[in-house]
Amino acid sequence: MHFKAPFLNKEFVFKTSRSGGKGGQNVNKVSTKVQIDFSIASSLLLSEAEKELLLHKLEAKLSTEGFLQVVAQAERTQLGNKEIALKKMYAVLNKCFVQKKKRKATKPSKSSVEKRLKSKKHQSQIKQMRKVGED
Repeated sequence: MHFKAPFLNKEFVFKTSRSGGKGGQNVNKVSTKVQIDFSIASSLLLSEAEKELLLHKLEAKLSTEGFLQVVAQAERTQLGNKEIALKKMYAVLNKCFVQKKKRKATKPSKSSVEKRLKSKKHQSQIKQMRKVGED
């Protein structure tokens, strides 16, 4: 499952505050930092199975109140930071739904086994020749 931009926006809580960093005098008077809070447990758009999966996978990233929080303050504008924060939020959520491919067990081919054994035999002969040379 992949979330698209407007899917969960209604359930996100946007907070703005003054940001540090670049911006000159603007930094002191304009709230450009954007924080998005998302309560997975109280979401109406997610199924119970999806909530359970997200809560399990994002357990370490949740606040004590159970909110998933994403912050952006790289841009000088609130709109720019809002777009970055939304992209971050959807990236975190989408990453949880990506299933890892199962590894298929394979056997080495006959030729690769023969090649490996031949190489080992060759190394062994080289070392044997060194031993003979030492005596």
